Amino acid sequence: MPGEVFPEEIVPLPRRPREDPKFAAGKLAILQYVTVGVFLFLISGFWNLQVRNPEWYSELAERNRIKALPILAPRGKILDRDGRVIVDNHSSFSVVVSRDQLRPESVRLIAAGLHLDAEQLWRRVDGFRERPHYEPIVLKNQLSPGELAFVEAHRSTPGFPEMELIHSQQRLYPRHGLAAHLIGYVGEVSEAELNTLEFARYKPGDVVGKAGVERQYNEVLMGVDGQRQVIVDSRGRVRQVFGLEEAIPGKNLRLTIDLDVQAVAELAMEGRRGAVVALDPRNGEILAMVSRPSFDPNRFAGRIRPDYWKQLVEHPETPLLNRAIQAQLAPGSTFKPFVAIAALDSGVIDEGFTVFCRGGAHFYGRFFKCHVKGGHGAVDLHRAIAQSCDVFFYRVGDRLGIDRIAEYAELFGLGKKTGVDLPHEAAGLVPSTRWKVRTFRQKWYAGETISVAIGQGALTVSPLQLAYAVGGLAMGGVWYTPHVVQGAARPKPVKQIRLEPDQLARVVAGMSAVVNKGGTGTRARLPGVEVCGKTGTAQLASNQALKNSKLAQTLKDNAWFVGFAPCESPEIVVAALFEAGEHGHLAAPIVRDVIKAYLDKKARKEASGLIATTPASHPGAPALP
Repeated sequence: MPGEVFPEEIVPLPRRPREDPKFAAGKLAILQYVTVGVFLFLISGFWNLQVRNPEWYSELAERNRIKALPILAPRGKILDRDGRVIVDNHSSFSVVVSRDQLRPESVRLIAAGLHLDAEQLWRRVDGFRERPHYEPIVLKNQLSPGELAFVEAHRSTPGFPEMELIHSQQRLYPRHGLAAHLIGYVGEVSEAELNTLEFARYKPGDVVGKAGVERQYNEVLMGVDGQRQVIVDSRGRVRQVFGLEEAIPGKNLRLTIDLDVQAVAELAMEGRRGAVVALDPRNGEILAMVSRPSFDPNRFAGRIRPDYWKQLVEHPETPLLNRAIQAQLAPGSTFKPFVAIAALDSGVIDEGFTVFCRGGAHFYGRFFKCHVKGGHGAVDLHRAIAQSCDVFFYRVGDRLGIDRIAEYAELFGLGKKTGVDLPHEAAGLVPSTRWKVRTFRQKWYAGETISVAIGQGALTVSPLQLAYAVGGLAMGGVWYTPHVVQGAARPKPVKQIRLEPDQLARVVAGMSAVVNKGGTGTRARLPGVEVCGKTGTAQLASNQALKNSKLAQTLKDNAWFVGFAPCESPEIVVAALFEAGEHGHLAAPIVRDVIKAYLDKKARKEASGLIATTPASHPGAPALP
């Protein structure tokens, strides 16, 4: 009806379906199963972590940390006087490990994989007991391909300590032992060396110079190691590098050695036992130094094998001995020029002094032979030096007496170290009355002087000492310290004595006649240049002892020759020792070849304009009369 109000239409809500009890129960079961599964997973992880293998997981967690890996500094190169490389480095790999991860059982496994002796390796590890636990230990240098593969395969092996490979530079020495004694070799510093002042600042595992130039100039050649700090994961993989300290390489070292002269000297001594030293008497620079038999320093560059070391140490010919500076042997007749100078300078003989040689002479109840059975007849100083007459120098030595001989010998630099920049130089020996009393508590007998006058008896020298002494004589009484490394400063005379020019001229003329006028050293003669020299034959036993045929065979005389050229303005002096060479004239060709190599190279340089044809003489060096 009009005006009538109706209430709003009510729309009924849709009915929700009633939930199925079976469906709700299914979801609840799934939830329960998932919860139980998660719980079991956690329980199993906890079991593995805490009960089954806690050490393994603890080690994995520990490995996920910061590590410091060393960057080994390469040693400086060693060059010859012309800048040619003698000693270089080559790339290699070393394996390091942290001591806090090492166990006795793992050491044996690592030793087997790296071809090391397990006991020695463990002693090496034990040597680091005073060092921090985190400090890495170099287990082996210069790894072979097989050893590299072993390290890579076991870097993440359970039970193995974490091994790391680091890049290193290993020494590369010349082949066939060329200049081995002069250059020396490197090796790991030993425990005994660490207790010395020389190596006190180093730590176990450091590679240092052990002999020769490598040892003498170790501080120059050895660089400063760097460090790389990294974050690694549980498998030892580098995740981040956050610290880098670069290594500082060692400095290169330029020697005074001439490789061309050195090579000729090496060839001249091939198959022989002895030594050669060539030096420039104008400044003391050593041009060549050879000692034979030699050894291979490359065998020392990593870690020398015990069997090779034993072979070297027990070898009857002592290949590790640097005969050039350490051999202490009687010089034989090469000593006669010094006796001649002593006699002239002290007034014991004059220009007219002569001796008649009948093949020997009696002194103090004993007969002393000359090397020429029939004798030399009438002999003056010139002929006595040229023909090396023993009887003449017996008479001269008897007049001088042992103490005056010793005084002049020491004046010329014998019986003391030359000061060469190489380790372990021997001083030699010049006997005297005082020496015998102090050493043996006995008096000196006049008959002993007779033997010393011809370079025998208790008198001993090294090849370097002989070259040094003759070089000073050739320079008119001026000596420069022998050295093998070139320095920035101009060398200064280490010693000067006044020698009468006419007396020196007589001795030098006799040494020229040795080579050029039918003397005992004609095999040292060179066309176009005057070579001065002196032969020497030195016995190792008395004539009485040598009557035994077995001793005579094993104790053959040593052969010496010392020479310089040119005679008037000497540029090179060479001393050669040929052990068991029997006769001094057999050592003369060795000296000749070395002098020739030097002069030929100089001529080539002059022809090419690399050096002046008339080089200025060294300041302070007087010209010979």
